[in-house]
Amino acid sequence: MKKNILRLASFIFGCAVLASCADDNYMKLDKGHNELTLQANATEFVLNEAQHGDDALALTWTTGTNFGSGNKIYYTLEIAKAGTDFAAPYVVIDNKIQTYSYKATVEKLNNTLRSFFGEHEELALEARVTATVPESDRLQESVVAFNVKTYKPVTSILYIFGDATKAGWSLDAMEEMKRVDNGIFTWTGKLLGGKSFKFAVQRDYIPTYNKGGEGKLVYRATYDDPDESFSVDETSNYKVDVNLLDLTIKIEVSATETPLFESMYLIGNMTGWGFEPLTVDAIDPFLFRLGKFFNKGGDFKFATTNGSWENNFKAPYANAPYTETKTVFVSGFDPDNKWSLQDSEIGKAYKICFDIRKDRERMLMKEFVPYEMIYLVGSASPNGWSLDNATPMTTGDDAYTFTWEGHLNEGELKFTCDKRSDWMGAWFMASEGNKAPTGETEQLLFIDKSSNWCKEQYLEIGVGDLDQKWKISEVGTYAITLNQLKETISIVKK
Repeated sequence: MKKNILRLASFIFGCAVLASCADDNYMKLDKGHNELTLQANATEFVLNEAQHGDDALALTWTTGTNFGSGNKIYYTLEIAKAGTDFAAPYVVIDNKIQTYSYKATVEKLNNTLRSFFGEHEELALEARVTATVPESDRLQESVVAFNVKTYKPVTSILYIFGDATKAGWSLDAMEEMKRVDNGIFTWTGKLLGGKSFKFAVQRDYIPTYNKGGEGKLVYRATYDDPDESFSVDETSNYKVDVNLLDLTIKIEVSATETPLFESMYLIGNMTGWGFEPLTVDAIDPFLFRLGKFFNKGGDFKFATTNGSWENNFKAPYANAPYTETKTVFVSGFDPDNKWSLQDSEIGKAYKICFDIRKDRERMLMKEFVPYEMIYLVGSASPNGWSLDNATPMTTGDDAYTFTWEGHLNEGELKFTCDKRSDWMGAWFMASEGNKAPTGETEQLLFIDKSSNWCKEQYLEIGVGDLDQKWKISEVGTYAITLNQLKETISIVKK
């Protein structure tokens, strides 16, 4: 009797375990005869790009039945043009279990419909959900109809150009504005008083957005349309905000200071009095940089335009040592004071940082001693975030070049020069956060968080907080070449 009671208890417990392990949706062998019913949250949808992030279409359906088989139910959701009997449908959900709804935002629905059914403004559509049960040839389906009015999205790229801008009317030089959101763009820069500017959607003179009424834009589709441009009264730095969805524009004098010059060149005995370009700093547009091995000394100064001996930055007095940080901007030719690098100071590398902030102009120049090794660090690197086991590169043809080839994972990547345990040492970082490698030679950001000389360069940026990394999105073999003097890198997927 005792054995029988134990057997009965074991059987009951075993059944309970099986029931608890089963799919919650299929604890009942018989799902009943629930009719499959599809519903939409509306029958008419008028899509507007201004509400692109809002919810639009929502489709929901009942479970249907598994005919008492205990098998799972698989659902397929399709959308097709009304009256086509779903001959060429867009398959939204393909043979999925435990799926009873679908939602799409305004932008997602608009882009999906225009991409699949063509750029029609109005569409009469039907959605169909189909339920199938394995080992059963009985088909369940439900159809619901609805209409959608789509919109043509405005451009995702907008350029500002005209003789009021530095680009002039050159198509190749026109400046791309920053996209804030769908149809919303902003730009900050210098505009010349009494000159003209307008906005282009591509590097062409048509189509453009031109001046309409006060504070308004008008779309110019052809050369026959009116061509009224915008202008400002006074030369200054301006912030221009454009909204293509409601065709409005706002032009305000900008409180943000912008650099007076966009280029800088070293000229002197060591360049044969040719114009050797400096590079704009990765994070501070007022700073210009040059890393150079000086095998020849002599006088030098800095030009702001290639080939021009006017508008130069010069030393405050003749034969100034390279350690002299003060500089004088001379619009004409005189005075012509220069810095001087002595013969005893050549045969070594230097790094130059030139700050052109108005009334705070500085020339910083310091000897550069190369790091003996550079290491890969980050979730994309072979050894992850471990500083102790950071992946070393291979020394190149000179003391400044390092190479590495190997497997990178999906994730983040940067380079340490000293493996300092508190992470406050010297780093080579990306020029911006989450930057995707271009596959070409590109600019590096060098930050030594423990160096006062580095901190002196970035007067308005806390270098200790900087942590910009590359984002490796494709797993694979990569070849990396890094030059610590020129502060350049190439990350190439093989």
